[in-house]
Amino acid sequence: MSELEVGKGTGVVLHFALKLDDGSIVDSTFEGDAAAFEFGDGNLPEGFEELLVGMKAGDKGAWDVPPEKAFGMPNPNNRQTMQRTDFPEDMELAEGLVVSFADANKSELPGVVAELSDTDVVIDFNHPLAGKTLHFEVQILSVTALGEDK
Repeated sequence: MSELEVGKGTGVVLHFALKLDDGSIVDSTFEGDAAAFEFGDGNLPEGFEELLVGMKAGDKGAWDVPPEKAFGMPNPNNRQTMQRTDFPEDMELAEGLVVSFADANKSELPGVVAELSDTDVVIDFNHPLAGKTLHFEVQILSVTALGEDK
C-alpha cells in the first residue's frame, strides 16, 4: 500500500511554524497541539498549500514564502482616515491598537490604528502580515483521504 500524499481530497494533520525575517515567531504548533485542515478548504493561503503537495506523513520542509504567495502586498486603499469623534470618547486609542468594526454584512472586521492625531485616526485594514516574507516550516503527521477517520 502506498502512502497517501498531500493533495486534493486529503485531510492533513501537521505541525507548522511561521517566522518573520528577524526570526520572531508569528505562530507555531510545534510546542502544542497539531493543526488539521482539509486541502483546498481555504484555511491555508494557496501559496502555502501548494508547497505541501506530494508530502507524506513524516516529511518535513522549510520554505521562504514571498508576500505574493502568502498574505499579499499592502493595499493603500485598505487604509481609512476616520474622525476621532467617530470613536467613543472614553476609548484610549494608540498606534498598534486593534479595533473591531462591522462590515456591510455585519461581520467582524479588525483594523489597526496606524496613525493618530487630535482630529484624525488612520485605520489599516490590511492583513498584519501583508508585505512580509514568511519562513514556513512544517512536519506532516498524517495524511488521510477525505471521508476516512482523521
